[in-house]
Amino acid sequence: MKRALIFGVSGQDGAYLARLLLSKGYDVHGTSRDADLQSFSRLQALGIREHVTAHSVSLRDFRELLQIVTALRPDEIYNLAGQSSVGLSFSQPIETMESIAQGELLLLEVIRYLKLPSRLYNAGSSECFGEQPRGSAADESTPFNPRSPYATAKAAAHWTTVNYREAYGLFACSGILFNHESPLRSERYVTKKIVATAAAIAEGRKTRLSLGNTAVARDWGYAPEYVEAMWAMLQREAPDDFVVATGEAHTIAEFAEAAFAHFGLEARQYIDVDESLFRPSDISWSCGNPAKAERDLGWKARTKFAEVVKILCEAER
Repeated sequence: MKRALIFGVSGQDGAYLARLLLSKGYDVHGTSRDADLQSFSRLQALGIREHVTAHSVSLRDFRELLQIVTALRPDEIYNLAGQSSVGLSFSQPIETMESIAQGELLLLEVIRYLKLPSRLYNAGSSECFGEQPRGSAADESTPFNPRSPYATAKAAAHWTTVNYREAYGLFACSGILFNHESPLRSERYVTKKIVATAAAIAEGRKTRLSLGNTAVARDWGYAPEYVEAMWAMLQREAPDDFVVATGEAHTIAEFAEAAFAHFGLEARQYIDVDESLFRPSDISWSCGNPAKAERDLGWKARTKFAEVVKILCEAER
């Protein structure tokens, strides 16, 4: 039986990854900064909480990392932890940098120090690419140009992972994932906010929805499929980095129109654009080219934009 250790198991991706690994017969362990106080509501929602062994570990504490990795000696380590909101990173830049970039560095150091054959997956982000020409699709050779503290931290974690792979021969790789959604998202994310508010307006519980810049475009996929790509990266003979995306981009306005239409509403009648919600700097176009993942991993997004919106809306009902 293979053993996996998931840092950030309480999040959306951590929960779906845990379910996937359990289905493959893994012994699954996960961490939270305080496991005793964590409800692990997403694991509960997927009906797998009792099958995941939880540990209290901080990615900022080298001693704790050393202890947990020494005790478990996992075959695979997935680092999905760290501050996960682009918007919040502007008000919490230090927390963001430490939890993402420093956390990945400490984890790599633990594996190097212990000389373990553990394979490491690092959760990268499409935010690292920054602004792209409208209509283009970024691939693994596209230069990084981060435009937020979150993206800067993710870029640092990515290149640190590459450095340890090349310098010390570690099996360490990054998945450069574009936006991926599911019913497990919190309302901090604009997709969940849109769907939840559309449902509430349809039921008469709310009357308006305030959004920031609705003209920005994103490549939205389905989270349960994206964790399959994470797992596939650690099954290869040699480590490498991969863009994981659908290859399609749609604006927030298009997302809102599709979501409101699902509830029989016309979005523009209910949406207010609030400039106070605009980010200090943003990306107007973000789209990924997943050709390498399809070629080398056999992975391809099966659920595209319209179906993602439908899934989220049906779950909200």
